[in-house]
Amino acid sequence: MRKIISIVMLIIIVGCKNNNHKDAINHESSDHKKIHKSDNSNHNSANEYMRESSFQELIKRFESPERDAYQKPEKVLEYLGNIEGLTIMDIGAGTGYFSVKLAEKNAKVIAADVDEDFQEFIKNRIKENNLTTIETRKIPYDSPNLKDAEADIVLIVNTYHHIENRTEYFQKVKKGTNADGKLVVIDFFKVETPVGPPVNHKLSIDEVVKELQKAGYTNFTINVDLLPYQYIIEAR
Repeated sequence: MRKIISIVMLIIIVGCKNNNHKDAINHESSDHKKIHKSDNSNHNSANEYMRESSFQELIKRFESPERDAYQKPEKVLEYLGNIEGLTIMDIGAGTGYFSVKLAEKNAKVIAADVDEDFQEFIKNRIKENNLTTIETRKIPYDSPNLKDAEADIVLIVNTYHHIENRTEYFQKVKKGTNADGKLVVIDFFKVETPVGPPVNHKLSIDEVVKELQKAGYTNFTINVDLLPYQYIIEAR
């Protein structure tokens, strides 16, 4: 059930969700994607943590049945509704896990990532599966590289917490989304979970909403029930 939650109620909702996950054990790396390079990165940063895995390990993880089990892509697509003909930028597309599924629903997909290897991987998927409605876009670390009002939806899954200078970054995202469009953020609850990054790499719903408010977003729809370990924030 989708919930429209006022900013005042965010702390209450997050607190309730945190209690539901306190006994979970963090034993698996998250579906990390390279989205923003830290000039002062160290082993405690989200991007450094992700880079501990090889490219082949990341591919295996991103496309695994284990990910399907918790990511529930069919439910996410249902949540997005009718996307036929819409232009959707998938920021941090990685292997194209969501990009391909969006294209299969007849959306026009911009599979965006900073990593050249992932971009080549998606290009091969496009060619092998004749996915004519996907384009790849190698983006810089500090920008989605969108034209003004280019996208109807900007989707960012398991990647928001990798981005630095998020206020400036999402000001650019907002400018690149049309007036009737929206940003959809899917990321991990800031608690220990069986999948996902360490807790110190995660961001709470409240933190994300406050950052997006600074970037110019004013309306939020928040769902904490659809996915077992992740929240969905829809911002306009």
